[in-house]
Amino acid sequence: MSDPSEPFNPLELPSVEHQPGRGTKTPGLAKDTHESLPVEHLLELDLEAYVDDFNARVIGAYAAGVGSQTLPADAGVARSLIPAGTAALRDFSYLAPEIPELLAERCVGCMTCVTECPDTAILGKAIPASRVQAELLAVEDGDERDFLGARWARTRKYFDVPAKKGYPGALFGIFIDQTKCKGCAECVEVCADLGYDALRMVPKTDALLARYRGAFEHFRRLGPTPREYVNDKALADMMLAEESALLYVGGAGSCMGCGEATAIRMMVAATGFAHGGDGLGIVAATGCNTVYCSTYPHNPFLVPWTNSLFENAPAVAMGVRAKWDQRGWRGKRLWVIGGDGAMYDIGLQSLSRMLAAGMDIKVLVLDTQVYSNTGGQVSTASFLGQDAKMAAVGAAIPGKVERRKELGLLCLAHGEVYVAQTTAAHINHFYRAVLDANSYRGPAVVIAYTTCQPEHGVGDDRSAEQARLAVASRAFPLFTYDPRRGATIRERLSLQGNPDAQNDWHRDAKTGEVVDFIAFARTERRFARQFGPDGSPSAALREAQEDRLANWRRLRELAGAG
Repeated sequence: MSDPSEPFNPLELPSVEHQPGRGTKTPGLAKDTHESLPVEHLLELDLEAYVDDFNARVIGAYAAGVGSQTLPADAGVARSLIPAGTAALRDFSYLAPEIPELLAERCVGCMTCVTECPDTAILGKAIPASRVQAELLAVEDGDERDFLGARWARTRKYFDVPAKKGYPGALFGIFIDQTKCKGCAECVEVCADLGYDALRMVPKTDALLARYRGAFEHFRRLGPTPREYVNDKALADMMLAEESALLYVGGAGSCMGCGEATAIRMMVAATGFAHGGDGLGIVAATGCNTVYCSTYPHNPFLVPWTNSLFENAPAVAMGVRAKWDQRGWRGKRLWVIGGDGAMYDIGLQSLSRMLAAGMDIKVLVLDTQVYSNTGGQVSTASFLGQDAKMAAVGAAIPGKVERRKELGLLCLAHGEVYVAQTTAAHINHFYRAVLDANSYRGPAVVIAYTTCQPEHGVGDDRSAEQARLAVASRAFPLFTYDPRRGATIRERLSLQGNPDAQNDWHRDAKTGEVVDFIAFARTERRFARQFGPDGSPSAALREAQEDRLANWRRLRELAGAG
C-alpha cells in the first residue's frame, strides 16, 4: 500500500500490462491513413496545386462513392479548406424523374424562372441572332440542330427593343443544366403564375439527358451575353451577367425548391453585379445554409466564404471588416448570412453589437420561422399558433404561445442602420434592397422570408407562391428603412410593394376574397392542427391573426400611413 503522506505521482503508476489481475494489453492499431505534415511547412500551401489535386483526386473519389474510405486526411482538411466552386462538379441528374422543358414560342424573356431557381440549374442568355444561327448551321445532325434551335425564342425584350436602339436583335435562350436540376418545378410554377406557361416538366430519359448535355455545351460555346443586352433597369437581367450570376455555381445540398438558396443566390448575384466578383466576401453563421453550402467536398461559392458559430458571425465579420479596412479594401462588400438562431435568438446580441458599432457590414437573415437545420424546433421568429417541436399543438399547449419577435423593428431602433424586410419572390424589391444595402455606408440588414418546404409543410414548387402569400396576408409585410431619406422614421420607412397598403387586409383581385393570416395558414401543414373538422380556425389561430394585424397597423403608423 502506498504511503498517503507522500505526494501522488502519476508517472510512478505501474503500466497496464503489469498491474495485478490484468491480462497483457497491446496498443490499438491505427485505422486511418494520414499524409505526413512536417511541422516546419504547416503554414505553407501551394493553393493552385492543391486546388488541381483536390478537383481530380478528392472530388473524383467522392463522385465514385469511396471518398471517406480511401482518402487520407490532408493539409487542406486540417485547415478546414474547400476550394471555391467545387460543387460545380456535383451531379444531381439522378435525383428526380422529371426535368423542365422550354416552350420557346411562349417565352417573353422575363428571367423570372432563372432568378427563382435555387440551384443555378436554369440559365438564360441573349445572343445576337446571327451568331446563334451561325452556331446552329455548324451542327451537322439535323435532329440535334432542331433541338438546339428550340431552346431559343425571339422576344420583344431582347430582339425588337435592341434593334430600335441600333443593336442587332438578340435571340433569348433558356438552358437547363441537368447536373444541377433537382426537379423541384419552381421554375414551372413561377412561369405559370405570370400566365406565360413557357415551361413544363417532362419525364427524364437517357436520350433526353444526352440532348440536354449537348444543349448546355452549346450554351457555353456561345460565350456570355453581351453587356448591351443587359438592362440595368430590369433588375432580373442581372442574372444574364455570368460573371456575377455564376458566383453561386449550384451543386449545394439544399432541399428541393429551398427558399433560402434562392435568396443567397440572388444576394450574391446582385452584389457581384454591382461590385464585381472580387468585391464581396461572406461570413456564414452555422445553420442550414452552412450545411448545404459546405458539405465536404462541395463548395458552391466562387467568393471568399467562411463559417462561424450560431452566435457570433457578426462579431467575426467585425474582425474581417477591420482587417479589410486596414488593408485598404473598403470597397469590398462583406455579408453575414444566418437564420433564426443566428439572428433572432442566440446571436441577437452579436448582431446588435455589430449594428451599434456602425461598421460597414451587411447581413442577410434567412427567416424560416423555425430551426430548420436541427429538426424543426420553434424559434422567436415563429408565428403564434405555429406547430413546431417545443411548441406542438395539443391539449395542453396550442402551438407557439409567444409572439413573434419583429427583428426588423429592433434593427431600425438602432438608428443609423439600413433595414429591409423582403422576399425573393418579390424580385425587384429584393434586388433593390440588396443594392441599397450595398451602397449604404454603414450596417445594413436584409431580412428575407424563406420558405422551408419540410418545416412549413408545402410542396417543393411553392417557395415563391408561399412567400407572396405571406406578404399579401400581412404575415410578413415588405418594408425598407433607409436613413438617407430623412431624419424621421416616417421619412425613412417605406411600405411600398405591399398589396392594398392603405387597408387592413388585401383582397384577391380575381376572387374578391380577403387574404388574411388565417387564409395563409390554411395553405401550410404547420398550421393544420389549428383547424377543426369543419375548417373553423382555433382560438389560438384567431389570436395569431390579431397579432399580425397589430404588427401591420404598427408599421403603417410608423410610416405615416396609419
